[in-house]
Amino acid sequence: MVNNQLGRLFRISNFPTPMNASNIDPEEALFDAGGSPTDLSSQAELSSSLDDGDELGQRLQDIRRDMAALQAKAEPLLRSLPPRRRLSGANLLHYVALRRHDIRDLQEQLVVRGLSSLGRCERSVKANLDAVLRILGRPPAVNATADKAEGKAVDKADGSEMGGGISFSAGRELLRVNTERLFGGNADREPAIMVTMPPEAAVDRTLVRELLEAGMTVMRINCAHDEPSTWSAMIANLRSAEASVGRRCRVAMDLGGPKIRTGPIVEGPRVLKWKPQRSDFGIVVQPARLWMTPNAAAQPQPDCDVVVPVTGEWWKAAQPGDRLRFTDAAGRKRTLSVLHVDENGMLAEARKTAYVTDQTRVEIQSSAVGDDGTATVDGTLGPLPPRSTRLVLHVDDVLLITEPALAGRPASRDRDGRLSEPATIGCTLPEVFASVRAGHRVLLDDGKIAGVVEQANDRQLRVKITRAREKGQRLGEDKGINFPDTDLQLPALTETDLNDLSFIAEHADLVNFSFVRGPDDVRQLRRHLERLGRIDLGIILKIENRQAFETLPRLLLEVMHSDQAGVMIARGDLAVECGWERLVEVQEEILWMSEAAHLPVVWATQVLEGSAKEGLPSRAELTDAGVAARAECVMLNKGPHIVDTVRRLHDILERMQQHQEKKRPTFRRLHIADRLFVEAMT
Repeated sequence: MVNNQLGRLFRISNFPTPMNASNIDPEEALFDAGGSPTDLSSQAELSSSLDDGDELGQRLQDIRRDMAALQAKAEPLLRSLPPRRRLSGANLLHYVALRRHDIRDLQEQLVVRGLSSLGRCERSVKANLDAVLRILGRPPAVNATADKAEGKAVDKADGSEMGGGISFSAGRELLRVNTERLFGGNADREPAIMVTMPPEAAVDRTLVRELLEAGMTVMRINCAHDEPSTWSAMIANLRSAEASVGRRCRVAMDLGGPKIRTGPIVEGPRVLKWKPQRSDFGIVVQPARLWMTPNAAAQPQPDCDVVVPVTGEWWKAAQPGDRLRFTDAAGRKRTLSVLHVDENGMLAEARKTAYVTDQTRVEIQSSAVGDDGTATVDGTLGPLPPRSTRLVLHVDDVLLITEPALAGRPASRDRDGRLSEPATIGCTLPEVFASVRAGHRVLLDDGKIAGVVEQANDRQLRVKITRAREKGQRLGEDKGINFPDTDLQLPALTETDLNDLSFIAEHADLVNFSFVRGPDDVRQLRRHLERLGRIDLGIILKIENRQAFETLPRLLLEVMHSDQAGVMIARGDLAVECGWERLVEVQEEILWMSEAAHLPVVWATQVLEGSAKEGLPSRAELTDAGVAARAECVMLNKGPHIVDTVRRLHDILERMQQHQEKKRPTFRRLHIADRLFVEAMT
């Protein structure tokens, strides 16, 4: 019954008038996290009313009535929460009711009167509002029925009734406690640092120890990669590092979820190319170095540019100083110089660019073979590895998205250049086709390519490309496909996820829940955790699609049934689905809603990515890392410079923690202010 009411409670599209407990329709309730607030009256009415302090107080009281009325209607929902979560659940409802109003002008009026605005009220919404009302001489007043229901709903979860709302200090304490439960450590210090493990973490104990020493507090293992034996080795190395460093580190594991990606594309021609380095004047400054071997697994020579497979043992007749002659795929005669030969292959160098194919014939020319200095030994190259093919798509092109059994193909044209067959690409989860309708958007490869569905059936989608680079955008295999307008009827947990969940329940502290879209998904995960005896396992909801964002308040209320819970802003897919331009706004809304629920947030995706991959962050990345300090945890992806990146992030977060706490400046003493003051006073 509670679940059904929860489903009805969050379908409101308008909040046209102030509410009381008797006029709320359960079919019209909370809040669309991705939508725009609804004005309660025209701007003209607002500007005239705000000239009068009584009118300002009246507006605030109307908002407070909405809060109480909404909480009264949600009484069964709040009662279903664990006692320690009920205050947070009520506060989230208060924040949702507040954010149904456009209070920008009201905020300005409060500031003009020297009062604290409501812009930082997330943790203690009603208490902040009541404090303003008391200063205005308008003591809080609510509908008696709603007030009575409000007190019942929260029982005495923290030893006191909730009539006046949770205090600022209590809200801060709840968030601190919840953060420590989820991530461990001391939540009064800088945010936790979650680090994605590379495969090397399974075999390199030193790497894991250095990460822990640098500041890692959560090890992240992505179940979409590697296998259980590798995960076990990573965790074993972490336990060894913990013993050495003397500090505990949580283990978080990501469920892969249903992945909607492009399928394989037909192989391209088996062609291998090499070219020397030339100066600006076309002079060869560094010949191309080729390792020619029949054993693809053999270790190539240092500074080798290309590995060239060879067939048979003809190459064993070559000696350093010999020349290899052949005709390349373009019909050009080419020569290689042999530098070294051993039991695994030979090293040669080329001073001209060449293209070779399978079965290209090569002749060894050596004065040691035959009196006339001609070649008497020859052989063939190959088999060459297949070349991956990528489609090239332009605006107004047509793309057919098909079942995965059909290999993708580039578009084909007749002799006159007219299209005869459009390009095709497979979809790894064709089950989505049944949910897609004409007019729905399709985004490919992290949104680099966009299109609109023209026709849809259970076997394929016909898509017209609406966004691509002017000269064409390449599309390859295993690239993401997003359907932001489609309500995909897919289970959040796949068979693979359920198998992985057994490992996670046994070895991890936290599960990062991918592809979550609604409360039913959370309930399903909790049922499986209960079956595995790990209902205590921490759950982090990855908000990475439009549906999850738009149902965020419902998701937060559902995950509050877990003892340890949090939210991850997975900004990669989220930016694709909601639009790059909206990402900044969307991530702010997730931070605000989560803070109102007193749930910790993980700031994820491409944080200091240049630092991790190249060793040097961009200015924008450094700024982003500073903003990330508003979250309770920051996630880094893997890279060759990850240890230094953890140190860099730890330093940034430590510094920012002295200046900023969530949206609130802490006003630490500034040295630049000292200097000017001293200079002016002396």
